[in-house]
Amino acid sequence: SGNYYNQGEIRKKELEESCCVLGIPASDVTVIDHRDLPDNPAVEWDTQLLATLVLKHIEAKNINLVVTFDAGGVSGHANHVSLHTAVRYRVCPLLWVPPWGCRVLVLESVNLFRKYISFLDVLISCLLPRDALFILTEEETEQAKRAMRCHRSQLLWFRQLYLLFSRYLVVNSLRLL
Repeated sequence: SGNYYNQGEIRKKELEESCCVLGIPASDVTVIDHRDLPDNPAVEWDTQLLATLVLKHIEAKNINLVVTFDAGGVSGHANHVSLHTAVRYRVCPLLWVPPWGCRVLVLESVNLFRKYISFLDVLISCLLPRDALFILTEEETEQAKRAMRCHRSQLLWFRQLYLLFSRYLVVNSLRLL
């Protein structure tokens, strides 16, 4: 629930606001508030528990595409890495059982230089191998920034720089898992 600084309730509301900006209805947002899955950049989550919760959500919402972090978790955040691990080793093998065939894409973690060269990374990303490449229009980039700004409790100085320079607000390269 994003309760690392005891701001879980605030962060839930910010998430709903952000999703609204992106056109995602509140009914499609699931916030998991589980004592064994604390929001903590130093804590690796239990793979089996997380996989079970993710599968329940996939089945309940009849999801046919999952987009998650790669093994680097984009920022190295232990919770992001745990999510990748749960999806890769527990969820993914079950998703391929017919007739569902849910696909999983992982967001590529890039080095610090590429992470903060904004739109200039489009050229690099186009030249490198990947399974999917999403390049946002200027309008979509502004929408993504508005959605990020909804997370007021998390907009520390380095996230302000992220809003200005991050390639993830312009280009995202993904691989099939």
